[in-house]
Amino acid sequence: MITISDLSFAYPDGDFRLEIPSMVLEPGEKVAVVGPSGTGKTTLLNLIAGITVPASGSVQLGEHEVSAMSDAARRAMRASKIGFVFQDFALLDYLSARENILFPYRIAAGVKIDAQARERADQLGASCGLAGKLNRHPKALSQGEQQRVALCRALIMKPQLVLADEATGNLDPANKAAILDLLFERTADQGATLLAVTHDHELLPRFDRVIDFATFRQAQGAVA
Repeated sequence: MITISDLSFAYPDGDFRLEIPSMVLEPGEKVAVVGPSGTGKTTLLNLIAGITVPASGSVQLGEHEVSAMSDAARRAMRASKIGFVFQDFALLDYLSARENILFPYRIAAGVKIDAQARERADQLGASCGLAGKLNRHPKALSQGEQQRVALCRALIMKPQLVLADEATGNLDPANKAAILDLLFERTADQGATLLAVTHDHELLPRFDRVIDFATFRQAQGAVA
């Protein structure tokens, strides 16, 4: 599903540099990424999603060479093939929770918000404990509720790949387990790959594989 080769990336300001000679994620894998802050975990997700592009090397998502695509092509690919749970949620304040969940339909080519899409949004919302709150706007929701809206938005298009940046970070233990159950269940149903950044080591045994980003980068000779 994901193949990274000879990747090199640096921000314009500062000394940070991310180098990954090789990384492969298989279809349907559930992979957790851990490591200290500042090691490049979120940057990795952004590079895979095509939100940022490497200075050199390649990021391959299925048949798509993400790093070689135009901005427009990467946006279209993200809308149709990638579900992204952002660490800061990235919800739109002027939209209700339901409309935020359905937002990928607004930017994906060839799809429309119909009754079936709205029903799926309501079902996802209910399964995440948001029943009765889908008409509220983000400012009227708790942080945990906003995070669940962001998770539903990531799953609504049944993506091939889900990238989750601290998807359970603002939830209590019971809700963490429930959200992870939902994330695993939905990705398994559609054969999707899950790559999740987390600081919660109690969740790690539930993943197929764990990449400790600090030691992984050291083993590959990366420099930050």
